[in-house]
Amino acid sequence: MTDLAVPNLPSRDFDTTVAFYGGFGFAPSYRDDSWLILSRGSLQLEFFLFPDLVPDESSFMCSVRVDDLDGLYQQIRDAGVAEKAVGIPRLRPVLMQPWGQRAGFLVDPEGTQLHLIENAA
Repeated sequence: MTDLAVPNLPSRDFDTTVAFYGGFGFAPSYRDDSWLILSRGSLQLEFFLFPDLVPDESSFMCSVRVDDLDGLYQQIRDAGVAEKAVGIPRLRPVLMQPWGQRAGFLVDPEGTQLHLIENAA
């Protein structure tokens, strides 16, 4: 098996998390009363139950690195996540970053920020 690090992110409600991420291709690969794993191809996000989370106070974040950033971004937009500067959830446009890669970001319903980063060629 390949070595792997996977983010552990909060979820106030697993059904809401499954519905949100399912809109752009993530599907449950494991679920019990306290843990949820969502997969999309080789991407995995793991969620722990945190019913008392206050999304506006969340400082959770992770990076999601993909080959087809434009495709993922479009799927997220097509799922109804609006491009806007404030609010939860929200999507920020893909731009060339100072470090030389294209990236945007998604803030999910829990206030978690996911950096969407295009893999280097």
